[in-house]
Amino acid sequence: MEMEKKKKEESLDIDEEKWVYDSSVDYKGRVPRRASTGTWKASIFIIFIEFAERLSYFGLATSLIIYLTKVIHLDIKTAAKNVNYWIGVTTLMPLLGGFLADAYLGRFSTVFFSSIVYILGLLFLTMSQVVPSLKPCDTGSCHKQLNVHELFFFLSIYLISIGTGGHKPSLESFGADQFDDDDAKERRLKMSFFNWWNFGLCSGLLFGVTVIVYVQEHVSWAAADITLTAVMVSSLVIFCIGRPFYRYRKAPGSPLTPIVQALVAAVAKRNLPYPDTPDQLYEVSKSDKTQGRLLYHTEKLRFLDKAAILEDNENSAEKKQSPWRLATVTKVEETKLIINMFPIWLTSLPFGICVAQSSTFFVKQGTTLDRKIIHDFIIPPASIYGLTAIGMIIAVVTYEKLLVPYLRWLTGNERGIEILQRIGIGMVFSVITMVVAALIERKRLGLVEKNPVNGSLSMSVFWLAPQFLISGIGDGFTLVGMQEYFYDQVPDSMRSLGIAFYLSVTGAANFLSSLLITIVDVLSEKGGKSWFGKDLNESRLDYFYWIIAAITAVNLCVYVFVARRYSYKNVQRTVAVADCRNGDLVVSNMA
Repeated sequence: MEMEKKKKEESLDIDEEKWVYDSSVDYKGRVPRRASTGTWKASIFIIFIEFAERLSYFGLATSLIIYLTKVIHLDIKTAAKNVNYWIGVTTLMPLLGGFLADAYLGRFSTVFFSSIVYILGLLFLTMSQVVPSLKPCDTGSCHKQLNVHELFFFLSIYLISIGTGGHKPSLESFGADQFDDDDAKERRLKMSFFNWWNFGLCSGLLFGVTVIVYVQEHVSWAAADITLTAVMVSSLVIFCIGRPFYRYRKAPGSPLTPIVQALVAAVAKRNLPYPDTPDQLYEVSKSDKTQGRLLYHTEKLRFLDKAAILEDNENSAEKKQSPWRLATVTKVEETKLIINMFPIWLTSLPFGICVAQSSTFFVKQGTTLDRKIIHDFIIPPASIYGLTAIGMIIAVVTYEKLLVPYLRWLTGNERGIEILQRIGIGMVFSVITMVVAALIERKRLGLVEKNPVNGSLSMSVFWLAPQFLISGIGDGFTLVGMQEYFYDQVPDSMRSLGIAFYLSVTGAANFLSSLLITIVDVLSEKGGKSWFGKDLNESRLDYFYWIIAAITAVNLCVYVFVARRYSYKNVQRTVAVADCRNGDLVVSNMA
């Protein structure tokens, strides 16, 4: 009997290594094979598609302020606001796309259909450059034609925003889904995934702000748009080729409904006394896998625990209770996770305001400086943004290959350091970025004061390198940390929406940046002269940068206070055990 039991356990271990029991399925709807699906064999396709999409996005985003000022002839203040509005919409749209992916469409389908919308936007953008009646006007005499171009141009880029809204949160969460959280090896690989995901992202950014921007500057905007369209079409084809290797998760319905149900149940039972011990709170059976992974009870936000209190009439018929009246401990804890995220989200916004300056004023500064390298080769102003990607790549590779192994040994934490600590380190770099940017802009304005005509042209564009590099290093800590945080700490059913929460930080921060520009513009104008003139030489961006540095420094103190009191998601890990009565595989929870 003992020998037979041992054989069954050995057989079970082999079975567990062969199949993935994390509620995912393969492309035919079956339990996935561990050897032929998921991990790097699947995520390499997904990282390449992120490379292609970011190449397209940053090829547009970093040169957008140049296009608006040089082609559409907007003043610097209006152009910066338009860039902030577009980036804001583009990074807030994922809230809708992530919800649809988690609730109804599934992540693969959402990426597929949003890619088609994205490509449609790029096709329209190409048409705005090649169709004679839609092309921009080279002179100031054809106002009607120019207005038609503006209308079609903005329609195109906002179609791209819609496409990004579904593409970005779904693709990243779909990539992370390729790793099994309940397998120690794959869980550690998932931590590396976010670092290499951002390596692919930065590589796409680097090509976008060098190759694509060079084509825009020295060939034509039309040629660049055609290239971007071809790249996105190719990425969609590659995405479909990888279909047999992916692991898929079915959309379970609205992930927000259980959260609302727990809140309603807690309010309905607000007058009930707390039970003597948390063990008396309602939870499903550990063998009920329809509920997904179970969470441990925590002491914070105890008011919500009342949603899981069993009333006298519920003890015998608890399964028949309405979910609007009785919630499980896991659902209550998931509600706590969402509530606890809001302070982290809010204290991340000033960091996003710093990031917003890189694609607007930092790039515009480059147009006033000497961009010549050798002979007659001149760097396009948007290409200097590539230093941000280089800084981020340096930070990510250094963190992944050097810091994490040492920190794991030092702290015993499989991540090296906690996620919120990583985010905080990047916030320190954001303060340094704005201080350096203010000092360098003050030096540039000093040269302009001495020689109003050619003063800043005597200053190399590489004076901007420190602020871009430091910004990129900060991104390597904070942005990667935020991706991992918002994916990992949301309920399992909300992971696309979790990535959307991360992206919405940048979106909301861009709108706040525009609001800050408006407030500073009005207040400084009342003081005598606006800090935002018709061009940079008549502006005082150094003062504006000092304000952002001060806001970010004060916010960092608030963030540290909030982060030190944060409770991380505490999952009951699953292991496989044998049912000795029939030899079937049963998955149960353990601490």
